Amino acid sequence: MQEIPDLSEKSIEQILTILEKEKEINCSLPGKGVLHIEKELPYLVIYRRKPEDKGTRRFVINESSYLVIGNEDFQGYRKLLYRISDQISVQMKSYLLFEIYSGKRDSTKIKIKGPAEKLPSALKTLKDDFLKINNEFTGLYLDTEILDTPNRQAEGDVPFMKLEDAKSCGAVVVGLEVPPIYRNENNQLYPVFFRNFKDFLIRAIHRSFFEFIRVQTSGGVASFNALGRKYLKQIVFDIDKQLSDIEKSYQFLWLVSPANIHDIKKEFFDSNFQNVIDYHYRLLPVDPDVLKRKLYNLKIEDIDDPAMSFLFREKREELDMQITMLNERGSRNFMYDSIRLYKGVEKNLCEEARNILNTVPEETELNNSNLLDSKAFSSLARKEFDYYREQDENFKCKVHIRKDVNVMMVSHGELYIPADYKMNRIEAEALIQHEVGTHVLTYYNGSNQPLSQLSIGLADYDPLQEGLAVMSEFMVDGLTANRLRILAGRVIAGEALMDGGNFQEIFRLLKTDYGFSPERAFNITSRIMQGGGFMKDIIYLKGLVLLKDYIKDGGDYEPLLAGKYGIKHTGIIKELTDRKVLNPVQVKPSYLHSEKMYEKLELIRQGLSLPQMVCK
Repeated sequence: MQEIPDLSEKSIEQILTILEKEKEINCSLPGKGVLHIEKELPYLVIYRRKPEDKGTRRFVINESSYLVIGNEDFQGYRKLLYRISDQISVQMKSYLLFEIYSGKRDSTKIKIKGPAEKLPSALKTLKDDFLKINNEFTGLYLDTEILDTPNRQAEGDVPFMKLEDAKSCGAVVVGLEVPPIYRNENNQLYPVFFRNFKDFLIRAIHRSFFEFIRVQTSGGVASFNALGRKYLKQIVFDIDKQLSDIEKSYQFLWLVSPANIHDIKKEFFDSNFQNVIDYHYRLLPVDPDVLKRKLYNLKIEDIDDPAMSFLFREKREELDMQITMLNERGSRNFMYDSIRLYKGVEKNLCEEARNILNTVPEETELNNSNLLDSKAFSSLARKEFDYYREQDENFKCKVHIRKDVNVMMVSHGELYIPADYKMNRIEAEALIQHEVGTHVLTYYNGSNQPLSQLSIGLADYDPLQEGLAVMSEFMVDGLTANRLRILAGRVIAGEALMDGGNFQEIFRLLKTDYGFSPERAFNITSRIMQGGGFMKDIIYLKGLVLLKDYIKDGGDYEPLLAGKYGIKHTGIIKELTDRKVLNPVQVKPSYLHSEKMYEKLELIRQGLSLPQMVCK
C-alpha cells in the first residue's frame, strides 16, 4: 500500500495522476485513512472513522472502490472527494458518493438519505431489498425509509460535500444509516449475525449501485456481480493455501478404501457369498486432532468478502467431517458421518434408480479376447494428455498402475489404474473422458486459478464432478446399459445401507432382486460398505440428475469445467469470474463443442430421460 502522508494540493494531484494513468490506487491517508480504487467505477463508498463504532467500517472495506476518511485533515478529504468526483464524472457522466454510518443504539429503522426523484430506480431497489430483511433474519423488526433530505450525513456530522458543490463536480451524495443491531451495548459484535447481516447488506448495496450505473452513467458493467473486488486481500490467499495444505496432507478416498480388497473378494466368492473378512485400512499419515486444531485456527471470520467467506466456511465444515471419518474407519459412526457428508439418499433419487433398473436390462457381455488391459488404457490416456498439451504446453499428469487399487480413480490430479483392469474399447473411450476428460482436466484447470480450492474442490463438489464425468461418457457414446445400471445400483445399495442392511443382504438384494451379476453386485456392495458404510457412490447418479436438470434449464456447460465446484456454486463462480477474480476454462476436453455434443445437449433440453441416454 502506497503511503500519502498529507492531503496537500501536491498530494491530491499525485493521487489524481495515478488514477488517470492506472485507473487503480491503494494508498494510506492521514489519520488512518485509506483510498482503494481497483477498477474504474462511477461510485465511491465512504466511511468516517469514529470511536466505539465496531463493525461499521467492515461494511465498506471490501468494496472495489472505497474511502475511509481518517481522523485528521477533514478539509483535505473534502478537497480530495471533490477532485476525484470532478475527474471521474467527466468520463462516467455521474459519480455516486455513498456514505455508510451507524445510527443510534436503539434505532430500528434503516434510513436511505438521497435524492429520491433523481435516483428513483437505485434508491427503490435498495429500499425493496432492505424491506426483505425481517424475513431473512428471524427476530428482526426493522423498517426502511427513503428520506429526500439535504442532510445526508450522520446526525452531528459535518457534510463532506455541500450539495451545490456536488452538482458542480458531477457527484450525487447518498447516505445510508444502519441501526447498529450487529453489536451489543458494550460495542462487541455478535459475530455470526454480523457476518450474515454484512453479506446481506453488501449484496443489497451492489444491486442498488448496478441500477445507478445502468440508468445514470456510461459505466458499462454487465451485472451487479462484477462490482465486487477484483484483487482479493492477502488473508484470502493465506487461508486458501492453508485449507489446501490440510486437505493435501491426506488422501481421503485412498485412506477409506480397503488395502485387502482382493482377499475380501476371494473369500466371499470361495464361500459361496457367505463370508466377509475384515476390511484392512492403510495407516493414517496424519493426526486427526492436530489437523482439526489447524483447521479451527484459521481466521475465516476476518474475511469480509461475502463469497470467499461462504466458500471457506463450507470447506472447513467438510474437512472437519472428513477428518472425523478418518478417525472412525470401521465403525458405525463412520456411516452416520458419511450420510451427513453426502446428504443421504432422497426418495426421488431412489425412484429414479428403480426406474432405471426396471427399464434397462443388464447386458450380457460378449466373450471378447480383444480387451484392453491397464497398460493399453494408460497409452490411451497419454494420447488425451497430448491433446491437452496442444492447448497448454504446461499440462502434466502422471499415470500409476497399482496392484493395491480396486477401482480406477484420480487423486490430486493423477490417474490410478488397477493392475488387473480389463475393458473393451467403448468402455475405455468412455472412461478416458470420465477420468481424464473430467477429473484430471478440472484439477488442472482449477490449478490455474488463483484459488487452490478450485483444484482441490469446493465443499460438496463431488456430485457435479461425477455428474460431468458420467455425462462425458454419454457425449462420446460410451454410456452403456450396464454402466447406468451400476450407478442406479449404488443408490439402491445406499438406501439399503441406511435401512440397516449388511454386506450379504445388500449383495443378495442387487443380485437376486435387480439381476446384477455376482461380480457387479460385489463391486457395488464392497464399495458401499468400505469404512463402515460409505455413501459417496450415490453421488454419481445424483450428480447426473442435477446436471441434466441444469442443462434442461438452459445452464451453460463449458464454465463447469473451470475447476472443481458444485451446482450450487455456479452463481458464486459466475460472480467471481465477472469480477475477474477467476479465469475462464483453460483446457477443454476433446468432445466439447463437437456437433455430436450440441445434438445431445438439445435432446436433454427436450426432456431425454436417463434410460434413453444409454447407447445402443
